[in-house]
Amino acid sequence: MIKRSLFCTLFTFTILAAEKPNVLFIAVDDLKPELGAYGNTQVKSPNIDKLASRSSVFTNAHCQWAVCGPSRASLMTGLYPESTGVMDLKTPMRSVNPDVLTLPQHFKNSGYFTAATGKIYDPRCVDGRTKDDAPSWSTPYKTLNYGKVKLKDGKHFAKAPELNDEDLTDGQILLNGLDLLEQAQNQDKPFFVAVGFKKPHLPFVAPKKYWDLYDRERLTLPSFLDKAQGASDYGWHDSNELRSYDGIPKKGPIAIELQKEAYHGYLACVSYIDALVGRLIQDLEKRNLADNTIIVLWGDHGFHLGDHNMWGKHTNLEQATRSPLIISLPKQKAQKSHTPAGLIDIFPTLCEAAGLEVPEVVQGTSLFPVINGEKDQHKNGAISFFKSKGAKGYSYRTKRYRYIEWSKGNKVEAIELYDYENDPQEKINLATQQESKELIRTLSQALREDGKGCQLMFKVK
Repeated sequence: MIKRSLFCTLFTFTILAAEKPNVLFIAVDDLKPELGAYGNTQVKSPNIDKLASRSSVFTNAHCQWAVCGPSRASLMTGLYPESTGVMDLKTPMRSVNPDVLTLPQHFKNSGYFTAATGKIYDPRCVDGRTKDDAPSWSTPYKTLNYGKVKLKDGKHFAKAPELNDEDLTDGQILLNGLDLLEQAQNQDKPFFVAVGFKKPHLPFVAPKKYWDLYDRERLTLPSFLDKAQGASDYGWHDSNELRSYDGIPKKGPIAIELQKEAYHGYLACVSYIDALVGRLIQDLEKRNLADNTIIVLWGDHGFHLGDHNMWGKHTNLEQATRSPLIISLPKQKAQKSHTPAGLIDIFPTLCEAAGLEVPEVVQGTSLFPVINGEKDQHKNGAISFFKSKGAKGYSYRTKRYRYIEWSKGNKVEAIELYDYENDPQEKINLATQQESKELIRTLSQALREDGKGCQLMFKVK
């Protein structure tokens, strides 16, 4: 009787495990929505576009902090940066929040096999760039065999080497990802496999065949190169990240030829990663796993590519916070949604999609009601943060507007307001105009109302 009961229990568990969807979790470092699926006509991204054609594409998704470490710690815990305690590139997540529950850790605790390779967290916020977050994974984090990598990135900002895909770091990440899918398929439980690609992060290095996809002289750079009229000084920078590489002047104007080379390199890296993503998904399909696998592809933040005369992230403006977010559920209806999503919303969304309980501590809001058609919009606005020149900036992005409040201590130092319906390039800060007072009051209250339950530390008016 005991044996029969045990058999029934194991059989029931196996059936339930089989019914739970797998998760393929794809991260791409510094990838902004510079993709065909998002309307960009210059880039060549056929594989990600194909994925998007059967997915929910969130066109108004935003990171919670436009730097790798804070953004990824926030996304992977479903908590705002002020709650994770990670608000720079140096703070190890578990040194300030040792018992924090991560997304893959929650899946592991719920019976999933979890595994990862590449850049999922920023390693600096986990364990000094040597290890990933051990509590998140069922098997040790799969590090890279750098002995196979023939070319180190170096300090020049752009390179087009005559190499194969597998000869660069991201090619090794793909091979590791393929190994993890094979390992995951052999488990007697559903899996959560995370693969994090490092390009198009600087330096812009990709095999020459991806550079050859583009005619540099036909590439079009952003047309608005100025600071917004009436903008504060807090939200702008001098492209220090790009200037840290050889070939770019340390100060002063960046020649248009160098800017075109940089943009060419960025697009080449996007196409390189697109090819690797395609191979990863093809392998999933060859293993007959695609019909029961949720695929999530995200970039950890945006990237200024010359707009406002800036290169890099590190602002609270649209091009730095706006991130690609593509979620594909088995047999779902493809759609594009302009709901103001945060990357913080991925945690509860995947829980609902997989039939798992959403932990009470999670501060994101599930996108699942938008994916399944119950709602057109899941919340009023997405909140992002940044620190600049000693001030803390809170940004609130709705379907139409971005409201930014910069404060030092309890004093609001500056306000910015942009209308993307009438001013998509952020040419004018409407906060300086008298007729914007009522809208500012409304958005300020909405920011505080939405942030109230998340313990956000701005001054309450």
